[in-house]
Amino acid sequence: MADQDGPAPAAKPRRPAEYRPGGRTAPASQRGMRQQNLSLVLRTVADQGPLSRARVAAHTGLTRAAVSSLVEELRGADLLVESGPEPGGRVGRPGSALAVSDRGAAGLGLEVGVEHLGACVVDLRGEARVWSRTAAANRGRAAAQVLADLAAVADEVVRQASGQGLRPVAAVLAVPGLVGSAPGTVEHAPNLGWRHEAVVPLWPGTLPVEVENEANLGALAELWSRSVGPDFVHVSAEAGIGAALVIDGRLFRGARGFAGELGHVPVRPDGPPCACGARGCLETYAGEAAVLRRAGLEGVAMDPVGALGERARAGDARVVAALERAATAMGTALAGAVNLVDPAAVVLGGAYAELGEWLMPGIRRELERRVTVRPWQADALRVSAHGRRGPLLGAGLTTVRRILDNPGRFTLP
Repeated sequence: MADQDGPAPAAKPRRPAEYRPGGRTAPASQRGMRQQNLSLVLRTVADQGPLSRARVAAHTGLTRAAVSSLVEELRGADLLVESGPEPGGRVGRPGSALAVSDRGAAGLGLEVGVEHLGACVVDLRGEARVWSRTAAANRGRAAAQVLADLAAVADEVVRQASGQGLRPVAAVLAVPGLVGSAPGTVEHAPNLGWRHEAVVPLWPGTLPVEVENEANLGALAELWSRSVGPDFVHVSAEAGIGAALVIDGRLFRGARGFAGELGHVPVRPDGPPCACGARGCLETYAGEAAVLRRAGLEGVAMDPVGALGERARAGDARVVAALERAATAMGTALAGAVNLVDPAAVVLGGAYAELGEWLMPGIRRELERRVTVRPWQADALRVSAHGRRGPLLGAGLTTVRRILDNPGRFTLP
């Protein structure tokens, strides 16, 4: 998987084995070619399966003999399994279907939120087999303390996954903040109170861990689950408001990796001061704290988004008005993004996906009013099917995608 499609690597990437200085490229080694073909077979089954060996050969262009050899190696590593007769096979003796294994190597997703900790284990089919989300007041706590608590959550999830025959091989941590260019560093997570935190050295777990922005991971979960096309803006909103831009199936990070700070796009230049130092930012109108204050629910400590939804369903006029104000501000900010990059879709994710009933009409109205480069299609704005689970699922899927792209790195001798 290209680096643009997932978190930045934990270490400086090595040159490919066939690279030579001076602009000349040497033939790939036999081992290198075999690793590429292992990935090709594994990805083909993952994307198109269940498939017989003959159909894998047809899809990949490899000979049947080569496919059989590669399949046996992948089966020996618990990456592929025989799953019975191939569905929809040709007349005659049906081929034995191959499927991605639901045991063996897996990805561990981790998440630090302002009000929760999360962990999940995702198998090679992309299914979250074990899931845990625990309430935790993390605002203002030292990163080392938060990570120690998260490690305990992760240990329990890994233990449960082990009972299902799953073995996480790496972890990705979702954080609500800017991830620095230095591997494993959180430059600024204002809602946590973290600044210049070297997270990876503080991680007490045994698996290698990488750090990524939670909005980016939510967008990757949308992309990899094929719930949306290859060009979209994904909004992840809860305590803060972040966004991720996916262009042609790749995550756009910006020159320094800080793209997507939608929460600090000004919607009213003369508006209230923001914690970032500017005025009138989107978060001052649509961030969780602003909406709760406007709704008269400032005292709600745990799951304030759930409380907003409950009161809105009960017809609380003050809450409904606060959500309407937030929707107007969000639509204003998103219209600027749509006019700038012309995405095919805008996806509302994170906890605010649960408030879509009250937010979507106002966001859609502002998009229709303000998107001038082309007529805005109402169905181009949608609510994420993953909601709050998006960032954590994306974190687990990142390792799964890497296993599929390079099985030898994680599982094969």
